[in-house]
Amino acid sequence: MKFSIQAVYNWYRGLLRNPKYRWWVIIGSLAYILSPIDIAPDFIPFVGEIDDFFVLSILVSEVSGLVLEGWKARKGEPNTDTTVESTVSEKTVDVDAVSVK
Repeated sequence: MKFSIQAVYNWYRGLLRNPKYRWWVIIGSLAYILSPIDIAPDFIPFVGEIDDFFVLSILVSEVSGLVLEGWKARKGEPNTDTTVESTVSEKTVDVDAVSVK
């Protein structure tokens, strides 16, 4: 099994985007940040706060993104992500590959 930071981030982000697990992930993240039991213990001066900082920064960035998306949806503004994807898919051309010898 291959471990990567990007895989953990995508898993965490996917859980936050799922309304079924969203509050559990937020509460669990806050409990992890406040708990003295961490991957890197908090009594180590600098290293102890690194993991807490990363979890807090990911939590704040993702929750603020969710809040902004909800706010834009309430105001009736179109989501910029979906409009970019729709314009890209309109310009895509499917081509069948042919072997040339």
